[in-house]
Amino acid sequence: MQSGGLWMLLAVAVALLGTGLPAFAVLMGVSVLFAAIGVAAGAIDFGLLTALPTRIVGLLETDLLQALPLYVFMGALLNRLPLADRLFRCGVALGGRSAAAPSLATLGLGALLAPMNGSVGASVAMLSRSVAPKLESRGVPAARSTALVCVSSTLGVVIPPSLVLILLGDAMMRAHTEATNVTKAVARIVNTQDIFRGALVPAGLFLALSLLVAWWTGRSSAARATGERPSAGEWLTAAIAALFVVSLLAGVAAGYFYAVEAAAMGGTALLLFGWASGGLRAGIFGHVLRDTMAVSGALFALFVAATTFTLVFRTFGTDQLLDTWVKLVPGGPTGAAITVLVVFALSAFVLDAFEIVFVIVPIVMPPVLTRAPDAIWISVLALLALQASFLVPPTGYAVMMARSQMRQKTALPQLVRALAPFVAAQLAVLALVVAVPKLAHLAQPKGHDAPSINTKIDDDEARRKFNDMLKIPAPE
Repeated sequence: MQSGGLWMLLAVAVALLGTGLPAFAVLMGVSVLFAAIGVAAGAIDFGLLTALPTRIVGLLETDLLQALPLYVFMGALLNRLPLADRLFRCGVALGGRSAAAPSLATLGLGALLAPMNGSVGASVAMLSRSVAPKLESRGVPAARSTALVCVSSTLGVVIPPSLVLILLGDAMMRAHTEATNVTKAVARIVNTQDIFRGALVPAGLFLALSLLVAWWTGRSSAARATGERPSAGEWLTAAIAALFVVSLLAGVAAGYFYAVEAAAMGGTALLLFGWASGGLRAGIFGHVLRDTMAVSGALFALFVAATTFTLVFRTFGTDQLLDTWVKLVPGGPTGAAITVLVVFALSAFVLDAFEIVFVIVPIVMPPVLTRAPDAIWISVLALLALQASFLVPPTGYAVMMARSQMRQKTALPQLVRALAPFVAAQLAVLALVVAVPKLAHLAQPKGHDAPSINTKIDDDEARRKFNDMLKIPAPE
C-alpha cells in the first residue's frame, strides 16, 4: 500500500479542480477518507493516527507562526489605505517625462510592498485596485498593465521577509532535520535567516532584469503624463514610507530583526498612518480586522489540514517510495534539484504558494535533501520555480488572479506576448542559479556559506563527540 499516498495526491488534485472547495476542506476530507480506508484494509495502524493532536499542537507552538496574522494584517491594511497610490504617483513623477516611468514605478511599488502584503493574491488585489487604473489613464496598453501587475505581485515570493519565505524557511528547517537524521551527516540545520539571505542575490538579479525589460518595452510606448503632480505632503509620506520599508526589509535580511518583530513594526506603522491620514474611518478598520481574521483562520486551517494529510501520507509508507525514486534520478545533486523544479512547477498548476509549502515541501524535500544536501540552494530554486510558475499563462496563479480583477480585459495571446520577456528573465535567473549554486550563498555571512557538510559519522563516533562536549575541564 505504499502507493496510497500517491492516490491521495491525485484525489486532492481532482477534488480541487472539480469541486471548487477550499483547499483545507479538500485536504482534510481526503485525509479522513484514506485514513479510514487504510485502517479498514489493515494498511495503517490506528495507533499511529493518535499522534495527530500532539503533532499539530507541537507545530502550532512555533514562535515563527506569530508572524502569519501580522503579515495578513499588513496586507489587509495596504489593500484599504492610499499608501500604494501615493508611492506610485511619486514614483512616476521621479521618472519625469519618460514613457517607461509608469512601468518602472509599478515594479518598484511591487518590490517595496509585495513582501509585506502576505500573499500573491493580496498583492494582485492591491495593485489592480490602486495602480491599474492609473496605468490605463496614462495610456499603458491593457496587456502590458496586466503583465506588470502579475510580475510585481510575485516579487513578494522571493524578496525577504515575505510570508512565503517565512513559512518555507520553517518547513525547510524541519525537512533538513529529517534528511540529516537519515543520512547521519554532520550539518548545521538551515534556518529562515539562511533562506532570506540566500534569496537576496537571485531576487536582486530578477528585479534588475525586470526593470530593464520594463524600461525597454515601455520607452517607445504611447504612455502620457496626466499633469497630476504629488503634493508636498505626498512626497513626504512616500519618502518616509520608502525609507521605513527598505530599512525594515534590510534589517530582517541582515539579521537585526526577527520576522515577527518586522511584521509587528510594519503593522503598527501602517495602523498609525491609517489613523493619521483618515484612511481607517467609516468602518474601514472593522473591515480590515474581519479580512485579517478570515484569511488567518483559513491559513491556520490549511496548516492543520496539511499536517493531517502528510501524517496519513507517511503512514502509508509513500515517503519511503519517494525516497527510492529520488535515489534513481541521475545527475546527483543537480538531478535532485531539477526534480524539485519539476514538482513545484506541476504543483503550482493546482495549488497556491501556501498549499505547496504546507503540503509538497514536507513530502518532497526530505528525500531530495538526502541527495542534494545544500538546503539553501534547493530552497532558493524552489522559490524561483514557484514564482515562475505563477507567471506562466494561462493557468499561472498570478495571471488568473490579475485577469479576473483587472478592469481592462485583455486577450490571452496579447498577454502572453507581454509576459514573455519577464518569464524569459525569470527562467534565465533560474538556470543561472542551477548552474552556479554559489549565487545562493553570496549574501551569507562568512563561515555560514555552506550549512550542509556531507560528512557521515557512525553512532559510536557521534556518542564519543557528545561525551567530549560534556566533559568539564579540570580546575587549574
